[in-house]
Amino acid sequence: MKYIYNIIKADYLQRTRSYSFLITLALTVYIAYLFVPLNTASYKTLNVTGFKGAYNSAWVGYVSAIMTTIMLSIYGFLLVNNGIKKDIDTEVGLIIASTPISNFSYLLSKQVSNFLVLLTIVCCTFIVSIVMFFVRGTGYPFIVMNFILPYLIFAVPAMFLVSALAVVAEVFLGKKNILQFIAYFFLFGATMAILNKQDTHGLVTLIDPFGLKTITKSITSAINSQFQANVKDISFGFIFNSHKAYQVFVYNGINWQLPFLISRLLLICMSFGLVYFSSFFFHRFDFKQTISKKKKRVVDTPLSDGLGVLLPSGINRVSMPPLVIDYSIFPFVKTELLLLIRKGNKWLWLVNSGLWLTMLFIPLNIAHAYLLPVLLFLQVTRWSDLTTKEKTNRLHYFTYASYRPLFRILPAQILSGVLLAAALAFPVILRYALQGDLYSVVNVLNGSILLILLAVCLGIITGGQKLYEIIFFLLTYAALNKLSITDYLGSVHHDNQLVYAGLLLGINVFLMLISLTVRNYQSRHL
Repeated sequence: MKYIYNIIKADYLQRTRSYSFLITLALTVYIAYLFVPLNTASYKTLNVTGFKGAYNSAWVGYVSAIMTTIMLSIYGFLLVNNGIKKDIDTEVGLIIASTPISNFSYLLSKQVSNFLVLLTIVCCTFIVSIVMFFVRGTGYPFIVMNFILPYLIFAVPAMFLVSALAVVAEVFLGKKNILQFIAYFFLFGATMAILNKQDTHGLVTLIDPFGLKTITKSITSAINSQFQANVKDISFGFIFNSHKAYQVFVYNGINWQLPFLISRLLLICMSFGLVYFSSFFFHRFDFKQTISKKKKRVVDTPLSDGLGVLLPSGINRVSMPPLVIDYSIFPFVKTELLLLIRKGNKWLWLVNSGLWLTMLFIPLNIAHAYLLPVLLFLQVTRWSDLTTKEKTNRLHYFTYASYRPLFRILPAQILSGVLLAAALAFPVILRYALQGDLYSVVNVLNGSILLILLAVCLGIITGGQKLYEIIFFLLTYAALNKLSITDYLGSVHHDNQLVYAGLLLGINVFLMLISLTVRNYQSRHL
C-alpha cells in the first residue's frame, strides 16, 4: 500500500506544479465564471427556446456542474493521459518495475492520480459556482446541497471514468498520442450523438456518463409543468444568439431516482474493471530492443594525421567533408522540416494523404469546415514540441549558446511549421484562389499560422506540450461545431471579413512578440 501512496503523491505533485496545469486551471476557472452569464450577455450556456432559468441555487449549481462535467470530459483526457509516458521518458518506470508492486496496483495509482488532478479542477469550479450565485443571484436563498449533489453525482463518476480511459489508452496505444486523441475524440463524439437523439431508451439514460439526459429531462419537465408547454430541445454549451424575448421559470433541481444513482456507482466499478483488465496487458516497462550488429572495422595500424598525432580508430580526416560555415537559417529550416515530416508513424501520412486528396474533390465548404480542421489536428503531436524538444533532450544549453539563436533557430522552427501547415491546407487555398476569393485564402493562411505560433508561444512559456494539445483539441471541436468565436480558419461567415482577417493577424503578431520576448529572456538567463 505504501508504494501506491508514494506513486500517487509524487505523480500528483509533479503534475499540479507544472505551468501547463496552472494555466489550464486558470482557464477553467475563467470558463466556470462564464457558465453563469449576465442577463444582458449575448450567449447562453443552456438554451431553451423562449425560456430562461431564474438564478436560484439549483439552477446555478446544476448548470455549472453539468457544464463542468462535459467540458472536463472533453479536455481532461488530454490533460492526464501521459502518466505512464512520463515514467518511461524519465526512466522512473525501470525503478518501479523492480519493486514488488503489481501491475494492477501501479495502474490503479496512475488512475487515482489522474482522478485527483481532475478533481482539483472540479473543486475549483465548484467554489467559483458558489461565488457566481452570490454575484448573479436574484434574491433566492442559498442551498448548499444544490451545489454539492450535482457535482458529486455528475462530475465525480465522469472524471473517474475519464481517468480510467486515460490509463487504458496508454496501456494499449503506448506513446501513440495522436491515436489516443483520435480514439477518445471518436468515443466522446459517438456518446454525445447517442445522447442527443430524441428517441433514446431508458438504458441510454441509465448509462449516460455525463448525466446529460437526466438533467435535460428534469428541466423540460419543470418548464412544461409551469407553462403547460411542450419543450423537447435543450442545448448545452456556449451558444451565441441575439437577444430574444423569454419567460423565466424556476428550477428546483432533480428528484434523484435510485436506478440513476446505482448507474453512477456502476460507472465507477466499470472504471476499476477497465484498469484491472488493462493490467493483464501492461508491459511493465519491459521493451524489446533491437540491436543492429555492425561489422567492426579492423585496423592493423593506427591512423596518423601526418603530423605525428595519432587519430582515433575509424576516423579518416581525408574522407570527411570540408567544414563550411553558413550563418543563414535555411539549413535549420531544412532540418526542422525533416524532423516534422519524419516524426510519428509513417502510416499516418497515408491518412494525411487521403484527406489531402479528398479536399481537392469534395464540396469546398465541407473541405474547409470539416476536413481541414481534422487534417490539421492530426499534426498536433508534430507541432506541440516544436520549441520544447531542445529542453526535453537537454540540447538547449547548445542552442541558446549558438550564434544569434533568437533570429536563426526560432524563426526556422516557426517557418518550418508554417510551411507544413500551408502545404496541408494547399487544396483549400488553391480552390479559393481559383475562385478569386482572396479573403478566404488569407483566412486559411492566418489560421494555419495561428496554430504554429500558438504551439511556439505555449511551448516556450510552459516548457511542455500538454497545454497546446488541450487548446488545439478544443479549437478543433469548436470549429467542427461551427462556433463563430473560435473560427480560426474562417469557415463561418462573418459580417466584416476585413475586420476578422485583421483580428487574426493581430493575434498572430501578439503571439510572435510574446514568443520572441520570452525566448530572449530564457536565452540570456539560462
